Amino acid sequence: MPTFTATTDAVAGNLGLSALLATLPLITFFALLLALKAKAWQAALASLAVALLVAVLGFGMPAGLALLSATQGAVFGLLPIVWIVVMALWFYQVTVLSGRFEDMRAIFDSVGGGDVRIQAVLIAFCFGGMLEALAGFGAPVAITAAMLLALGLPPLKAATVVLIANTAPVAFGAVGIPITTAGQLTGIPAAHIGAVVGHQAPFVAVLVPFLLVFLIDGVRGVRETWPALLVIGGAFSVGIWWSSTHFSYELTDVVASLLAMAAAVVLLRFWRPQGAAAAGQRLGVRTPARTEALTPGRVWMAVLPYLLVVAVFGVAKLWTLGVDVPKLLASSNVKIPWPGLHGNLVDGAGAAISSTVYSLPWLSSPGTLLLITGLLVAAVYAVRDGGGRYRLSFTDALAEIGRCFWRMRWSGLTIVLVLSLAYVMNFSGQTLAMGTAIAGVGGAFAFLSPVLGWLGTAVTGSDTSANALFATLQQTAAENTGLDPALMVAANTSGGVVGKMISPQSLAIAATAVGMEGQESKIFRTVVPWSVGLLLLVCLIVFLQATVLHGMLP
Repeated sequence: MPTFTATTDAVAGNLGLSALLATLPLITFFALLLALKAKAWQAALASLAVALLVAVLGFGMPAGLALLSATQGAVFGLLPIVWIVVMALWFYQVTVLSGRFEDMRAIFDSVGGGDVRIQAVLIAFCFGGMLEALAGFGAPVAITAAMLLALGLPPLKAATVVLIANTAPVAFGAVGIPITTAGQLTGIPAAHIGAVVGHQAPFVAVLVPFLLVFLIDGVRGVRETWPALLVIGGAFSVGIWWSSTHFSYELTDVVASLLAMAAAVVLLRFWRPQGAAAAGQRLGVRTPARTEALTPGRVWMAVLPYLLVVAVFGVAKLWTLGVDVPKLLASSNVKIPWPGLHGNLVDGAGAAISSTVYSLPWLSSPGTLLLITGLLVAAVYAVRDGGGRYRLSFTDALAEIGRCFWRMRWSGLTIVLVLSLAYVMNFSGQTLAMGTAIAGVGGAFAFLSPVLGWLGTAVTGSDTSANALFATLQQTAAENTGLDPALMVAANTSGGVVGKMISPQSLAIAATAVGMEGQESKIFRTVVPWSVGLLLLVCLIVFLQATVLHGMLP
């Protein structure tokens, strides 16, 4: 098979024409999703076909190499990406099937101090962040919206609150999948990208609790609860920064959520918000559920899964006493030069590019670590049945893995197809051409960079998909404008978090959860100003980090 070298001016020797032709797969993808309302996997499949045609007919890539590029992307999409997503969903399902999830809801009722506004923040923001870490893909919106509706919040208000709450955690959702994907595609260490995002997301996270209470109870609500909002938002932000920089970007949402929850518990032992009863009457919400039966044992068993996942990941990522566990796990990774592709895709000097070597992290994958943790949790739950009330047999827990794969079949197929699309565009030079052309805006790209992630997530409903589509483009544009590639790739991720709330997928999930099917446009009109406002904030943060605040980056 002949060798192939990607170039930026493959079409008639012209960069502009090459970049324009390279946009066809993306235009196809977005047009099918927005204009024709196609399913995500259908749009991805059609776009993959267009990308293959553009690669072969426009960029001169041999058809065999183009097809092999798609297969490598598909396998990477399946392992480790889909594997991680399914295991995260299964881990969450173990807590639901055991009945312990209801105890977690009761914990939030008791911690809220009888103030529905603080309860709503804890549920939508803290608990939603934990669900985003472990389940992702719409689960936090659906579950927390139903919980807020049960509190008595009006449907539109409940939907708006959960959509805005589901912002800062998205970058690290599903055990850091968006960042893992960006790292794999760009070759930039995922941990470094995660650390950079961890220096951007806190500026959004600290504001979110204030926005939520403002939406729930206006300025008066913020004035009466601001100490709690500052503590919760501040603790969440510190958790994002610390975990992404010094611990594990995969567990950032879990750490931030637990820290914010713990900070709220401590604060509410010494301080109570003003006007809690009046706010409840004003909002027409129910009296919080009584929680006398919530014994210390039930509390411990409810939070046990989240403590165990932190412990297991902590050992896997940090333990070096006696045995260097991270090094040991990494040594198990299987490196596979992709057959027929490796050695035939070469750079300008004729050397084989390294990205055609597929790495299979079968043991060190976050998905495998979640499986191990979930099995431990299931074993404990099978023994500690709480007098029969919480009985979950180990067999039932294992059977749920198959059901989770089935439930995620279409989302998984979408991920596989989008990664195939990304690999074809990257290896053929389509992304390279677009990135080089975009670099023509110069230093202004630092401000505009998050917009790409915002658009990608708004359309696809997934920060992972947005990174698959644009991470390499961001890297190329950054290199050609003299900007930090890691910063621009992180900006794509951070921009995506504020686009999630206006994605059709999120709007549909929120509308269904609160009984507003068919009224997605009404919810959209409510949240879009907040999405645009937060996007501008992210753009400003990235621009300052790229120009005058270099010192704040890791």
